Amino acid sequence: MKLKIAAVTVALIAAGIVGDASAQQYVNGYTRADGSYVQGHYRSAPNATRQDNYSTQGNYNPYTGQRGTVDPYQQQNNSLYTPPARTYNPPPPTTQRRSSYGY
Repeated sequence: MKLKIAAVTVALIAAGIVGDASAQQYVNGYTRADGSYVQGHYRSAPNATRQDNYSTQGNYNPYTGQRGTVDPYQQQNNSLYTPPARTYNPPPPTTQRRSSYGY
């Protein structure tokens, strides 16, 4: 019996039925600062590659049926974040006072 369960589990993983569950996640709906509401939705789980995102060319979103349009090799412009400008402020010069006694 245990051998049958193990065989079925391996077959499901190989078919992608169980393996795909970890590659997606649900994002709860939220209200933006301007008052508009964004509905909850599924998205591909974040990782270090752009190749497996639903919006990437060659992929499709199984929930909406839309095909991906984003070129994974093009540099993305994330307008939501602008890194702060780095400036160097050197410390003010120190002046040493000598006493009139020489020490």
